[in-house]
Amino acid sequence: MVIGPAGENCVRFAVVKNDGWRVCGRTGMGAVLGSKKIKAVVFHGSQKRPFADPEGLRAYAKEKLALYKDHAVTQAYRNNGTPMMVDILNKAGGFPSRYWSQGSVQHVEAINAQSMQQRCQPKPKACRTCFLACGKSVRVQQGRHQGLTLEGPEYETIYAFGGLCMVDQIEEIVYLNDLCDRMGLDTMSSGNLAAFAIEARRRGKIDLEIDYNQPDQIAALLKKIVLRQDVGGLLADGIRPASEELGLEDIAVHVKGLEPSGYDPRVLKGMGLAYAVADRGACHLRTTFYKPELSGLIDPDQIEDKAAMFIDFEDRCTLFDTLIVCRFYRDLYPWEEIGDLIALTTGETMHKQDLQALAARVTDSARRFNLREGLRATDDWLPKRLLNEALPDGRRIATEDLRQLVDDYYRLRGWLDTGQLPDADPQ
Repeated sequence: MVIGPAGENCVRFAVVKNDGWRVCGRTGMGAVLGSKKIKAVVFHGSQKRPFADPEGLRAYAKEKLALYKDHAVTQAYRNNGTPMMVDILNKAGGFPSRYWSQGSVQHVEAINAQSMQQRCQPKPKACRTCFLACGKSVRVQQGRHQGLTLEGPEYETIYAFGGLCMVDQIEEIVYLNDLCDRMGLDTMSSGNLAAFAIEARRRGKIDLEIDYNQPDQIAALLKKIVLRQDVGGLLADGIRPASEELGLEDIAVHVKGLEPSGYDPRVLKGMGLAYAVADRGACHLRTTFYKPELSGLIDPDQIEDKAAMFIDFEDRCTLFDTLIVCRFYRDLYPWEEIGDLIALTTGETMHKQDLQALAARVTDSARRFNLREGLRATDDWLPKRLLNEALPDGRRIATEDLRQLVDDYYRLRGWLDTGQLPDADPQ
């Protein structure tokens, strides 16, 4: 596991990379290692952890492989990977673009999964033993970046540069992805901050040659951020201090200092709740609640009773994290399957209610930590821009609707309306 120059220079959104192309991307873990002068961590050893029922586990794995290797979910990830979400979100009007002022782009066909298929010859790439093979090893076939290879870009990278920064060629997004990988930057925060810098320049707040759909200028800015040169030094400390310094808090899009992923909460109201209450900021992975809203399991505009389904998704995702199970298996491993996995690996028998209680304890523990570090209920909220500005088609998330979602979430979690836990020290 290694950091890059961004981590060495303690850029707040520096990453830790492993196994060549995989990235622990969000919240600046690379900066944590960099602050401790740690460049890399190497793991040695051959001993395996014993399982309660190794034969049963092997049979279980074989059964699931036979059942799911040709499943529709598997085929979708294997054929298109996460870039398939570009068309889905753009059609839904929830593809954040032009720094959160639009919900779709006209150049979608130049940055979607099909464009990658046609111009970058992607080949499925899987983590060890995984049959989904969601990763895509690409090679640019023509143009100034011909021959450039990498694993990616994923949906979130395409949204960050192709949506927020309006870059309208998949080859240029591959180039920016590669640059971020080499320097050790989170592509999601990088795209958000580059688009924010474009808006700051347009408002006369910074002196910088940069605008939408200018990949070379965006690349130059990313290099300045890594080296902490000029305005790059300000942006290297993240969106919150940068927006405060420039007097642009009203347009800065973040929750708890973390920029959101590529799902506009003005279209997907449950994602508004996800961003607001996630323990690490505007994170989509704590719940992946875009899935039920986009697939029709629940109306994206529904407010009443939405928090109950939300918590069910959040609890299951929390258990996926504790078990170190990939999010993309969410459709293949419902609650009952999680219980089977635990029984085969540990010998413990746990039913759904036991698993939900365990997940709730994990969430409560994270909440206690954040409260101890100064978190307050006012932090469980969306930025002004997403609440005050409607999308061009008129869709918005109303303050009262977000208030109800958050209040319902607190109540169902057993928290106080102040966001505190009943047993927490109110200080």
